[in-house]
Amino acid sequence: MARHFGVTETAVRKRVKNLEVIGVIKKYTIDVDPKKIGFDVDTLIGIDTMPEKYIHVMEKLRPMKEVMRLCSASGDHMLMIECWFQNSRDFTKFIKMLEKMDGVTKVCPAIINEKMKC
Repeated sequence: MARHFGVTETAVRKRVKNLEVIGVIKKYTIDVDPKKIGFDVDTLIGIDTMPEKYIHVMEKLRPMKEVMRLCSASGDHMLMIECWFQNSRDFTKFIKMLEKMDGVTKVCPAIINEKMKC
């Protein structure tokens, strides 16, 4: 980066540290290809809940190993989750469990065919 911007490495390190301190950079992460580690089904699932059960449903979803991302959302669904499954049978079983979860009113699953930009 220093070479690209024509500054010293020290200047880059200081700027990055400052961005971390003020909260612009919140964390560092990696982008994993689920298929390369045995998860053949990558999904986005929209979930709607009864308003009074919203927090309860979020708390139930948060620790689930299948749930890679859990987001509060506006628009078509109250919650959006990204989940990884080893096969379609596991995916179907998970969807059925969600549909029976206390407080859930609607489940809208979609299988991700290809990620165009991450």
